[in-house]
Amino acid sequence: MKRTIVIGGSGFIGRHLTKQLIALGREVHVVGRKESTTSVLPDGCRYICGDYGNAHALREILSPECEVIDLAYSTVPKTSFEDPLYDLTSNLPSSVTLLQEALRVGVRRVVLVSSGGTVYGPVESLPITENHPTRPISPYGITKLAVDLYAMMYHRNEGLPVLVVRPGNAYGEDQRSGSGQGFLAAAINAILNGREIEIYGEQGTIHDYVHVSDVATGIAAALENGHDGEIYNIGTGIGASNLEIVAMLREITKKDGYEVRMEILPPRGFDVETNVLDSSKLRDDTGWNPKITISDGVKKMWEAAKKNI
Repeated sequence: MKRTIVIGGSGFIGRHLTKQLIALGREVHVVGRKESTTSVLPDGCRYICGDYGNAHALREILSPECEVIDLAYSTVPKTSFEDPLYDLTSNLPSSVTLLQEALRVGVRRVVLVSSGGTVYGPVESLPITENHPTRPISPYGITKLAVDLYAMMYHRNEGLPVLVVRPGNAYGEDQRSGSGQGFLAAAINAILNGREIEIYGEQGTIHDYVHVSDVATGIAAALENGHDGEIYNIGTGIGASNLEIVAMLREITKKDGYEVRMEILPPRGFDVETNVLDSSKLRDDTGWNPKITISDGVKKMWEAAKKNI
């Protein structure tokens, strides 16, 4: 049985990913800095308290031939813009330490989960392939890209078996609305609480929304069948604007008697206006394809949110 270490595995994407990995027959260990996790982890998943930015702690956690998936990140685009230095110092050193220790220990493979929604920045063409220029416009995206580049450096110079995945905008039924990420979660929370949905800019943004279960299967597919030294987008190839999402929610929620209202606010400098990912490379190398359409995903998310009122 392969042993897979999931750093940050008790988070939104991690909870879905650990289920997927266990279903694939892996022994899964989730690493977090808290003494215990408040998240419900799947049966058969072990939680380890450890500082993944500490080299000595990592030597106790990692072992030769284990697999490592790094989901941990301490900021989001909004907070990174408010404190760029913290975004850098709280994320980059830990990631580089992990890469160094993974090389020292001799792990089988490292998968770094980057950000398809921020590292590319303003687009020249759609959908965005992995060869598109990277011009991030937020500290979050800059630091994510720096981690990607360190990973590729260690692969090229030291032979570290590492690959990078760049998911689009993950969403799903258990996404927290106050996390600073996830327009859908924030919009649904606003509707349920009688608030206006905040739209930044007259048209909002156009993003590639990927259901979290599809993100999880995409990461697992890259782990199992991807190639070291490669970068893989995880997206649907279909963009949806904030206004289109609101229209979907208005249609879905009207039968339940909820009013959907919007507030148009000035655009934010760190928001990427348009981001739609080409995932044909992941599909060709692993056979992965997204299963849940945005319309079905929004319905599932709304029905789940109503139950938690």
